[in-house]
Amino acid sequence: MSFQSLGLSDALVRAVAEHGYTTPTPIQAQAIPAVLAGGDLLAGAQTGTGKTAGFVLPMLQRLSTESSPHAAKGQRGARRPVRVLVVTPTRELAAQVEASIRTYGKHLKHTSMSLFGGVGFGPQAAQLKRGVDIVVATPGRLLDHATQRNVDLSTVEILVLDEADRMLDMGFLPDIRRILALLPAKRQNLLFSATFPEEIKALAGRLLDRPRTIEVTPPNSTVDVIRQRVIAVGRDRKRELLSWMIGTHRWSQVLVFTRTKHGADKLAQALERDGIRAQAIHGNKSQGARTKALADFKKGGVDVLVATDIAARGIDIAELPRVVNYDLPNVPEDYVHRIGRTGRAGADGEAISLVCVDEQGFLRDIERLIRRAIPRETVAGFEPDPSERAQPVFKQQRGQRPAYGAGASQGRPRQPAAPRGSGHADARGHDRRHAQPKEASRAHGQGQARGQGHDAHRAGGQGRGTGHGHTAARGGAAHATASRSGDSRRTHAKSR
Repeated sequence: MSFQSLGLSDALVRAVAEHGYTTPTPIQAQAIPAVLAGGDLLAGAQTGTGKTAGFVLPMLQRLSTESSPHAAKGQRGARRPVRVLVVTPTRELAAQVEASIRTYGKHLKHTSMSLFGGVGFGPQAAQLKRGVDIVVATPGRLLDHATQRNVDLSTVEILVLDEADRMLDMGFLPDIRRILALLPAKRQNLLFSATFPEEIKALAGRLLDRPRTIEVTPPNSTVDVIRQRVIAVGRDRKRELLSWMIGTHRWSQVLVFTRTKHGADKLAQALERDGIRAQAIHGNKSQGARTKALADFKKGGVDVLVATDIAARGIDIAELPRVVNYDLPNVPEDYVHRIGRTGRAGADGEAISLVCVDEQGFLRDIERLIRRAIPRETVAGFEPDPSERAQPVFKQQRGQRPAYGAGASQGRPRQPAAPRGSGHADARGHDRRHAQPKEASRAHGQGQARGQGHDAHRAGGQGRGTGHGHTAARGGAAHATASRSGDSRRTHAKSR
Protein backbone atom coordinates (compact mmCIF):
# COMPACT_ATOMS: atom_id res chain seq x y z
CA MET A 1 0.00 0.00 0.00
CA SER A 2 1.26 3.49 -0.87
CA PHE A 3 0.26 6.95 0.30
CA GLN A 4 -0.97 7.75 -3.20
CA SER A 5 -3.32 4.76 -3.12
CA LEU A 6 -4.99 6.31 -0.05
CA GLY A 7 -6.24 9.21 -2.16
CA LEU A 8 -3.64 11.85 -1.31
CA SER A 9 -2.54 14.46 -3.83
CA ASP A 10 0.83 14.43 -5.57
CA ALA A 11 1.94 17.43 -3.50
CA LEU A 12 1.32 15.59 -0.24
CA VAL A 13 2.83 12.31 -1.48
CA ARG A 14 5.94 14.20 -2.58
CA ALA A 15 6.29 15.88 0.83
CA VAL A 16 5.92 12.53 2.60
CA ALA A 17 8.56 10.95 0.36
CA GLU A 18 10.93 13.86 0.96
CA HIS A 19 10.48 13.25 4.67
CA GLY A 20 11.65 9.65 4.17
CA TYR A 21 8.37 7.72 4.34
CA THR A 22 7.05 5.43 1.61
CA THR A 23 4.60 3.07 3.32
CA PRO A 24 1.72 4.13 5.60
CA THR A 25 1.60 2.81 9.16
CA PRO A 26 -1.54 0.87 10.21
CA ILE A 27 -3.16 3.92 11.82
CA GLN A 28 -2.42 6.02 8.72
CA ALA A 29 -3.78 3.36 6.37
CA GLN A 30 -7.09 3.36 8.26
CA ALA A 31 -7.39 6.97 9.41
CA ILE A 32 -6.55 8.77 6.16
CA PRO A 33 -9.45 7.33 4.12
CA ALA A 34 -11.80 7.78 7.09
CA VAL A 35 -10.92 11.47 7.46
CA LEU A 36 -11.13 12.05 3.72
CA ALA A 37 -14.65 10.61 3.79
CA GLY A 38 -15.68 13.51 6.00
CA GLY A 39 -17.18 11.68 8.96
CA ASP A 40 -16.26 11.76 12.64
CA LEU A 41 -13.45 9.51 13.87
CA LEU A 42 -12.56 7.89 17.19
CA ALA A 43 -9.02 6.53 16.97
CA GLY A 44 -7.15 4.51 19.55
CA ALA A 45 -3.48 5.03 18.79
CA GLN A 46 -0.46 5.20 21.01
CA THR A 47 2.41 7.60 20.54
CA GLY A 48 4.90 6.41 17.96
CA THR A 49 2.31 4.85 15.66
CA GLY A 50 2.28 7.71 13.16
CA LYS A 51 -1.07 9.09 14.32
CA THR A 52 -0.10 12.73 13.70
CA ALA A 53 0.34 12.15 9.97
CA GLY A 54 -2.86 10.09 10.15
CA PHE A 55 -4.90 13.25 10.65
CA VAL A 56 -2.58 15.94 9.26
CA LEU A 57 -2.33 14.49 5.75
CA PRO A 58 -6.07 14.03 5.10
CA MET A 59 -7.02 17.37 6.64
CA LEU A 60 -4.48 19.11 4.36
CA GLN A 61 -5.95 17.21 1.45
CA ARG A 62 -9.46 18.34 2.32
CA LEU A 63 -8.39 21.96 2.71
CA SER A 64 -6.65 21.92 -0.66
CA THR A 65 -9.62 20.44 -2.55
CA GLU A 66 -12.55 22.08 -0.73
CA SER A 67 -13.09 25.83 -0.54
CA SER A 68 -14.08 27.41 2.75
CA PRO A 69 -17.78 28.31 2.95
CA HIS A 70 -16.74 31.22 5.21
CA ALA A 71 -14.17 32.79 2.89
CA ALA A 72 -14.93 36.46 2.32
CA LYS A 73 -15.22 36.88 -1.43
CA GLY A 74 -14.40 40.22 -2.97
CA GLN A 75 -13.61 41.86 0.38
CA ARG A 76 -10.18 43.41 0.41
CA GLY A 77 -8.35 43.04 3.72
CA ALA A 78 -10.72 40.37 5.04
CA ARG A 79 -8.81 37.94 7.23
CA ARG A 80 -8.57 34.30 6.33
CA PRO A 81 -10.96 32.14 8.41
CA VAL A 82 -9.69 29.42 10.75
CA ARG A 83 -10.66 26.15 9.08
CA VAL A 84 -8.93 23.55 11.27
CA LEU A 85 -8.44 23.57 15.05
CA VAL A 86 -6.14 21.04 16.71
CA VAL A 87 -6.20 21.02 20.52
CA THR A 88 -3.34 19.37 22.43
CA PRO A 89 -2.57 19.02 26.15
CA THR A 90 0.94 20.53 26.10
CA ARG A 91 2.92 23.13 24.26
CA GLU A 92 5.58 20.61 23.18
CA LEU A 93 2.94 18.52 21.47
CA ALA A 94 1.37 21.62 19.90
CA ALA A 95 4.74 22.63 18.48
CA GLN A 96 5.33 19.11 17.17
CA VAL A 97 1.95 18.88 15.44
CA GLU A 98 2.32 22.31 13.86
CA ALA A 99 5.80 21.35 12.63
CA SER A 100 4.30 18.26 10.99
CA ILE A 101 1.70 20.44 9.28
CA ARG A 102 4.47 22.60 7.85
CA THR A 103 6.49 19.56 6.79
CA TYR A 104 3.67 17.76 5.00
CA GLY A 105 2.11 20.94 3.63
CA LYS A 106 5.34 22.41 2.26
CA HIS A 107 4.08 22.21 -1.34
CA LEU A 108 0.67 23.66 -0.47
CA LYS A 109 -0.37 27.23 0.31
CA HIS A 110 -2.05 26.72 3.67
CA THR A 111 -0.99 28.76 6.67
CA SER A 112 -0.69 27.39 10.20
CA MET A 113 0.40 28.52 13.65
CA SER A 114 0.69 27.19 17.18
CA LEU A 115 -0.79 28.88 20.24
CA PHE A 116 0.63 28.19 23.68
CA GLY A 117 2.02 30.01 26.67
CA GLY A 118 5.63 30.78 27.43
CA VAL A 119 5.92 33.05 24.40
CA GLY A 120 4.60 36.54 23.68
CA PHE A 121 0.84 37.08 23.55
CA GLY A 122 1.02 40.10 21.24
CA PRO A 123 2.74 38.46 18.24
CA GLN A 124 0.26 35.60 18.40
CA ALA A 125 -2.67 38.04 18.41
CA ALA A 126 -1.21 39.89 15.44
CA GLN A 127 -0.81 36.70 13.43
CA LEU A 128 -4.34 35.58 14.26
CA LYS A 129 -5.76 38.89 13.11
CA ARG A 130 -3.95 38.55 9.80
CA GLY A 131 -5.70 35.22 9.31
CA VAL A 132 -4.58 31.59 9.40
CA ASP A 133 -6.02 28.33 8.06
CA ILE A 134 -4.90 25.94 10.81
CA VAL A 135 -4.49 26.64 14.52
CA VAL A 136 -2.80 24.16 16.87
CA ALA A 137 -3.32 25.21 20.48
CA THR A 138 -3.29 24.35 24.13
CA PRO A 139 -6.66 25.04 25.79
CA GLY A 140 -5.77 27.91 28.12
CA ARG A 141 -3.95 30.11 25.63
CA LEU A 142 -6.62 29.45 23.00
CA LEU A 143 -9.33 30.65 25.37
CA ASP A 144 -7.23 33.70 26.25
CA HIS A 145 -7.23 34.72 22.59
CA ALA A 146 -10.89 33.86 22.17
CA THR A 147 -11.74 36.06 25.18
CA GLN A 148 -9.83 38.93 23.58
CA ARG A 149 -11.62 38.24 20.29
CA ASN A 150 -8.33 37.67 18.51
CA VAL A 151 -9.61 34.44 17.00
CA ASP A 152 -12.99 33.51 15.56
CA LEU A 153 -13.70 29.78 15.94
CA SER A 154 -17.14 29.90 14.31
CA THR A 155 -15.56 29.04 10.94
CA VAL A 156 -13.84 25.80 12.03
CA GLU A 157 -14.58 22.90 9.71
CA ILE A 158 -12.40 20.22 11.34
CA LEU A 159 -11.73 19.79 15.07
CA VAL A 160 -8.97 17.46 16.28
CA LEU A 161 -8.55 16.53 19.95
CA ASP A 162 -5.10 14.95 20.16
CA GLU A 163 -4.12 12.83 23.16
CA ALA A 164 -7.59 13.39 24.55
CA ASP A 165 -7.06 11.05 27.48
CA ARG A 166 -4.17 13.16 28.69
CA MET A 167 -6.22 16.35 28.38
CA LEU A 168 -8.99 14.91 30.51
CA ASP A 169 -6.54 13.53 33.03
CA MET A 170 -4.95 16.98 33.36
CA GLY A 171 -8.39 18.41 34.13
CA PHE A 172 -9.00 20.21 30.84
CA LEU A 173 -12.59 19.02 30.42
CA PRO A 174 -14.16 22.37 31.49
CA ASP A 175 -11.96 24.23 29.00
CA ILE A 176 -12.76 21.72 26.27
CA ARG A 177 -16.45 22.37 26.88
CA ARG A 178 -15.88 26.12 26.59
CA ILE A 179 -14.01 25.63 23.34
CA LEU A 180 -16.75 23.40 21.91
CA ALA A 181 -19.29 26.11 22.66
CA LEU A 182 -17.36 28.48 20.37
CA LEU A 183 -17.40 26.10 17.40
CA PRO A 184 -20.07 25.71 14.72
CA ALA A 185 -22.45 22.79 15.12
CA LYS A 186 -21.62 21.47 11.67
CA ARG A 187 -18.02 20.26 11.62
CA GLN A 188 -15.90 17.12 11.43
CA ASN A 189 -14.60 15.83 14.77
CA LEU A 190 -11.48 13.66 15.15
CA LEU A 191 -10.62 12.30 18.59
CA PHE A 192 -7.30 10.52 19.16
CA SER A 193 -6.49 8.80 22.44
CA ALA A 194 -3.88 6.27 23.55
CA THR A 195 -6.13 4.91 26.29
CA PHE A 196 -9.90 4.64 26.74
CA PRO A 197 -10.95 5.39 30.32
CA GLU A 198 -14.62 5.95 31.00
CA GLU A 199 -14.24 9.72 30.71
CA ILE A 200 -13.02 9.38 27.12
CA LYS A 201 -15.94 7.13 26.23
CA ALA A 202 -18.34 9.67 27.73
CA LEU A 203 -16.69 12.57 25.86
CA ALA A 204 -16.79 10.63 22.60
CA GLY A 205 -20.46 9.91 23.12
CA ARG A 206 -21.24 13.62 23.48
CA LEU A 207 -18.86 14.93 20.83
CA LEU A 208 -18.91 12.46 17.96
CA ASP A 209 -21.71 11.75 15.52
CA ARG A 210 -21.78 8.13 14.35
CA PRO A 211 -17.98 7.96 14.34
CA ARG A 212 -15.76 5.49 12.56
CA THR A 213 -13.77 3.69 15.26
CA ILE A 214 -10.16 2.65 14.68
CA GLU A 215 -7.91 0.83 17.12
CA VAL A 216 -4.45 -0.13 15.93
CA THR A 217 -3.56 -1.70 19.28
CA PRO A 218 -5.77 -3.04 22.09
CA PRO A 219 -6.90 -0.26 24.45
CA ASN A 220 -4.45 0.51 27.27
CA SER A 221 -1.78 -1.82 25.86
CA THR A 222 1.86 -0.96 25.33
CA VAL A 223 3.71 -1.03 22.04
CA ASP A 224 4.76 -4.61 21.44
CA VAL A 225 8.19 -3.75 20.09
CA ILE A 226 9.23 -2.15 23.40
CA ARG A 227 11.26 -4.43 25.68
CA GLN A 228 10.07 -3.78 29.22
CA ARG A 229 11.87 -4.73 32.40
CA VAL A 230 11.85 -3.83 36.08
CA ILE A 231 15.03 -3.55 38.12
CA ALA A 232 14.48 -3.82 41.86
CA VAL A 233 16.65 -1.42 43.84
CA GLY A 234 16.76 0.29 47.23
CA ARG A 235 15.07 3.68 47.38
CA ASP A 236 18.35 5.46 48.18
CA ARG A 237 20.43 3.76 45.48
CA LYS A 238 18.47 4.59 42.37
CA ARG A 239 20.69 7.46 41.26
CA GLU A 240 23.83 5.42 41.85
CA LEU A 241 22.43 2.52 39.83
CA LEU A 242 21.31 4.78 37.00
CA SER A 243 24.75 6.39 36.72
CA TRP A 244 26.41 2.99 36.78
CA MET A 245 24.15 1.65 34.02
CA ILE A 246 24.67 4.70 31.79
CA GLY A 247 28.44 4.63 32.25
CA THR A 248 28.91 0.88 32.02
CA HIS A 249 26.77 0.43 28.91
CA ARG A 250 27.82 3.79 27.40
CA TRP A 251 24.23 4.82 26.84
CA SER A 252 23.38 8.02 25.06
CA GLN A 253 19.98 9.60 24.40
CA VAL A 254 18.31 8.29 27.55
CA LEU A 255 14.96 9.84 28.48
CA VAL A 256 14.45 9.58 32.24
CA PHE A 257 11.13 10.23 33.98
CA THR A 258 10.73 11.53 37.51
CA ARG A 259 7.57 12.14 39.46
CA THR A 260 8.27 15.76 40.39
CA LYS A 261 9.93 18.89 39.05
CA HIS A 262 12.23 19.14 42.05
CA GLY A 263 13.20 15.51 41.58
CA ALA A 264 14.03 16.14 37.92
CA ASP A 265 16.36 19.04 38.78
CA LYS A 266 17.99 17.13 41.62
CA LEU A 267 18.63 14.05 39.46
CA ALA A 268 20.02 16.03 36.52
CA GLN A 269 22.43 17.84 38.83
CA ALA A 270 23.53 14.57 40.42
CA LEU A 271 24.15 12.98 37.02
CA GLU A 272 26.23 16.00 36.00
CA ARG A 273 28.35 15.53 39.13
CA ASP A 274 28.84 11.92 38.03
CA GLY A 275 30.26 13.14 34.73
CA ILE A 276 27.12 12.47 32.67
CA ARG A 277 25.78 15.23 30.44
CA ALA A 278 22.22 15.77 31.64
CA GLN A 279 19.51 18.42 31.57
CA ALA A 280 16.03 18.62 33.07
CA ILE A 281 12.77 19.85 31.53
CA HIS A 282 9.58 20.55 33.45
CA GLY A 283 6.86 23.11 33.93
CA ASN A 284 9.05 25.54 35.91
CA LYS A 285 11.47 25.86 33.01
CA SER A 286 10.93 28.63 30.50
CA GLN A 287 9.84 27.65 27.02
CA GLY A 288 13.23 28.76 25.70
CA ALA A 289 15.10 26.58 28.18
CA ARG A 290 12.91 23.58 27.40
CA THR A 291 13.32 24.03 23.65
CA LYS A 292 17.11 24.34 23.99
CA ALA A 293 17.38 21.28 26.25
CA LEU A 294 15.36 19.20 23.81
CA ALA A 295 17.42 20.44 20.84
CA ASP A 296 20.66 19.59 22.67
CA PHE A 297 19.31 16.14 23.46
CA LYS A 298 18.29 15.48 19.86
CA LYS A 299 21.66 16.49 18.40
CA GLY A 300 23.68 14.54 20.98
CA GLY A 301 24.94 17.43 23.09
CA VAL A 302 23.15 15.94 26.10
CA ASP A 303 23.12 12.23 26.95
CA VAL A 304 20.28 12.23 29.47
CA LEU A 305 17.09 14.28 29.44
CA VAL A 306 15.28 14.15 32.78
CA ALA A 307 11.60 15.03 32.42
CA THR A 308 8.30 15.12 34.23
CA ASP A 309 5.25 13.68 32.49
CA ILE A 310 3.76 16.91 31.18
CA ALA A 311 7.03 18.33 29.86
CA ALA A 312 7.73 15.12 27.95
CA ARG A 313 4.45 15.15 26.05
CA GLY A 314 5.10 15.80 22.41
CA ILE A 315 8.78 14.81 22.51
CA ASP A 316 9.32 13.13 19.17
CA ILE A 317 12.80 11.72 18.73
CA ALA A 318 13.46 9.28 15.92
CA GLU A 319 14.80 5.96 17.16
CA LEU A 320 15.06 6.96 20.82
CA PRO A 321 16.68 3.80 22.18
CA ARG A 322 15.43 3.74 25.74
CA VAL A 323 13.25 5.27 28.42
CA VAL A 324 13.97 4.93 32.13
CA ASN A 325 11.29 5.31 34.78
CA TYR A 326 13.37 6.64 37.66
CA ASP A 327 10.10 7.03 39.56
CA LEU A 328 7.07 4.95 38.65
CA PRO A 329 3.99 7.07 37.94
CA ASN A 330 1.17 6.80 40.44
CA VAL A 331 -1.30 6.94 37.53
CA PRO A 332 -0.81 3.73 35.52
CA GLU A 333 -1.93 5.23 32.20
CA ASP A 334 1.10 7.53 32.40
CA TYR A 335 3.34 4.48 32.12
CA VAL A 336 1.87 3.77 28.66
CA HIS A 337 2.51 7.36 27.57
CA ARG A 338 6.02 7.41 28.99
CA ILE A 339 7.35 4.27 27.36
CA GLY A 340 5.66 5.24 24.10
CA ARG A 341 8.47 7.78 23.64
CA THR A 342 10.64 4.85 22.50
CA GLY A 343 9.83 2.12 19.98
CA ARG A 344 8.31 4.71 17.65
CA ALA A 345 7.27 4.01 14.07
CA GLY A 346 8.17 0.34 14.40
CA ALA A 347 11.71 0.88 15.73
CA ASP A 348 13.04 -1.17 18.63
CA GLY A 349 12.98 0.38 22.07
CA GLU A 350 13.62 -0.45 25.70
CA ALA A 351 11.78 0.69 28.82
CA ILE A 352 13.51 0.20 32.16
CA SER A 353 11.81 0.92 35.48
CA LEU A 354 13.84 1.34 38.66
CA VAL A 355 11.43 0.17 41.35
CA CYS A 356 11.89 0.38 45.10
CA VAL A 357 9.75 -1.22 47.79
CA ASP A 358 7.58 1.93 48.04
CA GLU A 359 6.38 1.53 44.45
CA GLN A 360 5.20 -2.07 44.40
CA GLY A 361 1.56 -0.99 44.45
CA PHE A 362 2.13 1.31 41.48
CA LEU A 363 3.77 -1.57 39.62
CA ARG A 364 0.80 -3.86 40.25
CA ASP A 365 -1.55 -1.15 38.94
CA ILE A 366 0.53 -0.82 35.77
CA GLU A 367 0.65 -4.56 35.13
CA ARG A 368 -3.10 -4.79 35.63
CA LEU A 369 -3.61 -2.02 33.07
CA ILE A 370 -1.30 -3.46 30.39
CA ARG A 371 -2.44 -7.02 31.15
CA ARG A 372 1.01 -8.48 31.43
CA ALA A 373 3.69 -9.06 34.03
CA ILE A 374 6.88 -7.08 33.48
CA PRO A 375 10.04 -9.17 33.97
CA ARG A 376 11.90 -8.43 37.21
CA GLU A 377 15.65 -8.49 37.73
CA THR A 378 18.35 -7.14 39.99
CA VAL A 379 21.84 -5.81 39.32
CA ALA A 380 24.70 -7.30 41.28
CA GLY A 381 25.83 -4.88 43.94
CA PHE A 382 22.57 -2.92 43.86
CA GLU A 383 20.14 -5.50 45.27
CA PRO A 384 17.47 -4.00 47.52
CA ASP A 385 17.78 -4.52 51.25
CA PRO A 386 15.20 -7.20 52.19
CA SER A 387 14.68 -5.49 55.54
CA GLU A 388 13.61 -2.23 53.87
CA ARG A 389 9.94 -1.48 54.57
CA ALA A 390 7.55 0.39 52.28
CA GLN A 391 6.85 4.04 53.00
CA PRO A 392 4.06 6.21 51.56
CA VAL A 393 5.04 8.25 48.51
CA PHE A 394 3.70 11.55 49.75
CA LYS A 395 4.91 13.69 46.89
CA GLN A 396 2.01 14.28 44.57
CA GLN A 397 2.01 14.04 40.83
CA ARG A 398 -1.50 15.15 40.00
CA GLY A 399 -2.73 18.19 41.84
CA GLN A 400 -4.16 17.26 45.21
CA ARG A 401 -3.97 13.48 44.88
CA PRO A 402 -1.81 11.79 47.53
CA ALA A 403 0.20 8.90 46.12
CA TYR A 404 0.81 5.78 48.12
CA GLY A 405 3.00 3.12 46.54
CA ALA A 406 2.39 0.25 48.90
CA GLY A 407 -1.10 -1.13 48.56
CA ALA A 408 -2.07 1.22 45.76
CA SER A 409 -3.36 -1.67 43.72
CA GLN A 410 -6.31 -1.93 46.07
CA GLY A 411 -7.46 1.35 44.55
CA ARG A 412 -5.70 4.66 44.39
CA PRO A 413 -6.74 7.06 47.15
CA ARG A 414 -9.59 9.30 46.17
CA GLN A 415 -8.66 12.87 45.44
CA PRO A 416 -9.88 15.32 48.05
CA ALA A 417 -11.68 18.36 46.76
CA ALA A 418 -9.37 21.15 45.68
CA PRO A 419 -9.32 23.93 48.29
CA ARG A 420 -11.41 26.81 47.14
CA GLY A 421 -10.31 30.34 47.54
CA SER A 422 -11.43 33.60 46.09
CA GLY A 423 -8.68 35.55 44.39
CA HIS A 424 -8.70 38.69 42.34
CA ALA A 425 -6.83 38.73 39.07
CA ASP A 426 -5.11 41.83 37.82
CA ALA A 427 -4.92 42.74 34.16
CA ARG A 428 -2.02 40.37 33.55
CA GLY A 429 -3.74 37.37 35.08
CA HIS A 430 -2.03 37.18 38.48
CA ASP A 431 -3.84 35.29 41.21
CA ARG A 432 -3.41 37.34 44.36
CA ARG A 433 -4.66 34.70 46.75
CA HIS A 434 -2.17 34.51 49.65
CA ALA A 435 -3.03 31.34 51.54
CA GLN A 436 -1.19 28.96 49.20
CA PRO A 437 1.13 26.00 49.73
CA LYS A 438 4.81 26.95 49.71
CA GLU A 439 5.52 24.96 46.56
CA ALA A 440 2.75 26.73 44.67
CA SER A 441 3.91 30.10 45.92
CA ARG A 442 7.43 29.43 44.69
CA ALA A 443 6.06 28.37 41.36
CA HIS A 444 4.08 31.58 41.17
CA GLY A 445 7.10 33.65 42.01
CA GLN A 446 9.09 31.98 39.24
CA GLY A 447 6.30 32.60 36.77
CA GLN A 448 6.34 28.92 35.86
CA ALA A 449 2.84 29.01 34.54
CA ARG A 450 3.74 31.27 31.64
CA GLY A 451 2.25 28.82 29.23
CA GLN A 452 1.60 25.22 29.97
CA GLY A 453 1.23 25.79 33.70
CA HIS A 454 -1.38 28.41 32.94
CA ASP A 455 -3.18 26.05 30.58
CA ALA A 456 -3.18 23.33 33.20
CA HIS A 457 -4.38 25.71 35.89
CA ARG A 458 -7.28 27.08 33.93
CA ALA A 459 -8.75 23.65 33.45
CA GLY A 460 -7.33 21.67 36.34
CA GLY A 461 -8.25 24.20 38.97
CA GLN A 462 -11.88 23.77 38.11
CA GLY A 463 -11.87 20.08 38.78
CA ARG A 464 -12.64 17.30 36.36
CA GLY A 465 -15.86 18.26 34.70
CA THR A 466 -17.10 20.45 37.51
CA GLY A 467 -16.50 23.87 36.05
CA HIS A 468 -16.47 25.58 39.47
CA GLY A 469 -13.92 28.20 38.52
CA HIS A 470 -14.31 30.87 35.93
CA THR A 471 -12.13 33.57 34.48
CA ALA A 472 -13.39 36.90 33.26
CA ALA A 473 -11.97 39.03 30.49
CA ARG A 474 -8.51 40.41 31.05
CA GLY A 475 -8.64 42.87 33.94
CA GLY A 476 -11.69 41.24 35.52
CA ALA A 477 -12.03 39.11 38.63
CA ALA A 478 -11.27 35.42 38.64
CA HIS A 479 -12.40 32.76 41.06
CA ALA A 480 -9.76 30.07 41.03
CA THR A 481 -9.08 26.78 42.71
CA ALA A 482 -5.83 24.94 43.17
CA SER A 483 -4.45 23.55 39.92
CA ARG A 484 -4.35 19.85 39.07
CA SER A 485 -1.55 19.70 36.54
CA GLY A 486 0.49 16.58 35.87
CA ASP A 487 3.69 18.06 37.32
CA SER A 488 2.54 19.38 40.72
CA ARG A 489 0.19 21.77 42.47
CA ARG A 490 -0.08 25.12 40.73
CA THR A 491 -1.73 28.46 41.29
CA HIS A 492 -2.85 30.95 38.72
CA ALA A 493 0.39 32.55 37.62
CA LYS A 494 1.41 34.96 34.89
CA SER A 495 0.79 33.39 31.51
CA ARG A 496 1.10 36.16 29.03
